[in-house]
Amino acid sequence: MSNLVIVGAQWGDEGKGKIIDILSKDADYVVRYQGGNNAGHTVVVGKEEIILHLIPSGVLHKNKVCIIGNGVVIDPEALLAEVSYLKAKKINVNNSLRISDSAHVIFPYHKILDKLREEKFRKTKIGTTGRGIGPCYTDKLSRGGIRIADLLNKRIFKEKLEANIEEKNAIFTKVYNYKRYSFKDIYAQYLKYAKKIKPYVCNCSVVLNEAISKRKNILFEGAQGTLLDVDHGTYPFVTSSNSTAGGACVGSGIGPTKIDKVIGIVKAYTTRVGEGPLPTEFSADLLKKIRHIGKEFGATTGRPRRCGWFDAVVVKHAVAINGINTIAVTKLDVLDTMPILKICIGYKYKGKIYENFPADIEALWKAKPIYEECKGWMKDTTKAKKYSDLPNNARKYLKRISNLVGAKIQIVSVGSDRNQTLFV
Repeated sequence: MSNLVIVGAQWGDEGKGKIIDILSKDADYVVRYQGGNNAGHTVVVGKEEIILHLIPSGVLHKNKVCIIGNGVVIDPEALLAEVSYLKAKKINVNNSLRISDSAHVIFPYHKILDKLREEKFRKTKIGTTGRGIGPCYTDKLSRGGIRIADLLNKRIFKEKLEANIEEKNAIFTKVYNYKRYSFKDIYAQYLKYAKKIKPYVCNCSVVLNEAISKRKNILFEGAQGTLLDVDHGTYPFVTSSNSTAGGACVGSGIGPTKIDKVIGIVKAYTTRVGEGPLPTEFSADLLKKIRHIGKEFGATTGRPRRCGWFDAVVVKHAVAINGINTIAVTKLDVLDTMPILKICIGYKYKGKIYENFPADIEALWKAKPIYEECKGWMKDTTKAKKYSDLPNNARKYLKRISNLVGAKIQIVSVGSDRNQTLFV
C-alpha cells in the first residue's frame, strides 16, 4: 500500500467513506488533512451506519493511528461529541486518535460570522454549512488564528482570544448590527476543551515522518471533492481549503516525494450539495428518482443533493489536478434501472466548445453539456461478486468513463456494504 492519498474527484459526497474504510485495513496510519466538521464520511458496518465528521475513518479498524492533521480546522465541541458518539458504539479512540498541535481552532464567533455573511450576501451566497469553517481559515491566512498549541498555553491563548474577540465584536456591531461576544464565557469554556483534548495532541509531522522512515503504510483521507478546492474548484462556490491531493502534504507536514499513489473517487453519476454550477443536472423528475434510489442527502447537513449525469470534463480535470493514478467508481447500482445513460464529454458556450474545465464561472453556469449516450444494462448489479459478474453494458459504460478521464478503474462499488465492492 505504501503512502496513498484518496481524494474526491467531483464535488464531494462520492462515497469516499466506504472506500477509505476498506483500504484502511491495510494502513497503519490514517490521516485527515483538510476541512472541518463541514464534511462527513458515511461507512456501513454490518447493518449499522456510522457517520464521521472529523475523526478519520480508520478508527473503525483496530490498531490504527488516526491523525487529524494541521490542515484541518477543529471545533472542539464537535470533536469531543464525535469521540463520545464513537464510545457509545464501543469504539474507544484513546489509543488511536492524534491531533496536530498546529491545527487551527473554530470558535463560536466563526460560526456566527459564517451565517451572518450568508444572510447579508444572499444573492451570491455560497451555501455553507454554517459551521465556521471559512471564517476560521480566514483568520488562519490573516495570521490572527488560534491553534491547538495556543489553546494549551493559557497566557498565549488569553492574549490571542482577547484580540480576536475585540476585532469580531467590532465587526458584529458595526457591520452586522449583531450583539457582542463575551470573552469570559468563551475563555472558560475553551480551557475546559483544552484539558480534554490535550492527551491527543502531537506534532503530526514528526509522527508521520518517523512512520515513513519505518516504512509504515499511510492513508491520507481527503474531505469534500476536487471541484470544491479553493484554488481548482468552481470558485467562489468552494470550500476554504485545498481538498486536492496536494493538500495532503501541506495539511500533514510531509514532503510530496513521500506520496506513492493517488486514488480518485467518483460516482457513476454526479452530485453536489449547496450552491454553484452543476452543468449536467437532471430534470426534476429524474432528479427525484435518482435522489430516492441513491439516498442522496448530505451526511453532515441532511440537505438533498443535486444530481446529474456523469461529467467527464470535471473528472478529467480532477485526474490532472490531483495526479490521480486510478479511480474507484461508486454507486453503479443506482443506475441499474436506467435504459439510457448520458456522459458529458464537453460544454458549449457562446459558440465555443470546451473540452477542458473552464475557470469562467459564467461559462459554467450557462454552458450546455455535450452528451454521449450509452445503453443501460437494466439488471441488478448489487449481487455481483467480481467485476466479470457485471452486465456487459455496465462494463462498457465503465470502460468509456475510464477512457474519457484518462485513468484506470481499480474499484467498483455496487452497494453500501463493505462486501459490495469489486476490485478490477
